Amino acid sequence: MNVTALIAEDEPLLADGLKAELARAWPELRIAAMVGDGQSAVDQALALQPSVCFFDIRMPGLSGLEAAQVLAEDWPAGTTFPLLVFVTAYDQYALQAFEAQAVDYLVKPVTPARLAECVARLRGRLQAQRPAPAPGPATPTGAQAASQQAEALEQTLGQLRALLGAAAVPSAPARLEVIQAQVGAMVHLVPVDEVIYFEAADKYVRVITATHEHLIRLSLRELLPQLDPQRFWQVHRGTVVQARCIATARREDSGKVTLTLRGRDETLVASRLYAHLFKGM
Repeated sequence: MNVTALIAEDEPLLADGLKAELARAWPELRIAAMVGDGQSAVDQALALQPSVCFFDIRMPGLSGLEAAQVLAEDWPAGTTFPLLVFVTAYDQYALQAFEAQAVDYLVKPVTPARLAECVARLRGRLQAQRPAPAPGPATPTGAQAASQQAEALEQTLGQLRALLGAAAVPSAPARLEVIQAQVGAMVHLVPVDEVIYFEAADKYVRVITATHEHLIRLSLRELLPQLDPQRFWQVHRGTVVQARCIATARREDSGKVTLTLRGRDETLVASRLYAHLFKGM
């Protein structure tokens, strides 16, 4: 079985140490790439499609969790999503979140005994992903494999949703009622209830109403805790929509969902990570 891995770690000595320990604990594993930041981790994982990704939690740019989120949203349909292992310095809050979701993690500095346990679990999960030998020509092993693949991906998405929720700011500030969007010397006061959706745009957030578009100098990550999650649903890493403004949701073969809006002509895409929000009652 050809098993490959990607290591994303911004400290070269720790990355080299993990690579060396993996060579001893898992000789048949091939390290496909080693990168030092979150965006490179996403780019290389999408290009190489490794079996396993070792993501440091704290990296320049995207964190390990954010990189995993982007990867889940952009992963090509019909291919096996990699197993994820998060590597972190000791952080009891983070470790409790990983334990609760049965997510594989390693604590720096990685010890041989702990790595051996992790490798054993990864090997078992990879073996379980392999389709069983067909006992006869009529056995639908292809359909079974696709079903197992979809089930494994949904489990991973559920774990990521929970981890991203645990990583949110514990004490949220007061809910925003008005967005103050400045243009030159003019400040436009936009009632939050009039906003149809927010969209990340580099270092800004686009504020979209039925008739206007504004830019605010705020990241989506900073804005989210100030919004009521019952009213405003995150449907993509860069998009938050007011739920009452969603008219229809159509699930695509890729697992993503296309949204039409009340008051706007454009459509939005909800990624696989947030597709669970759109189920019939």
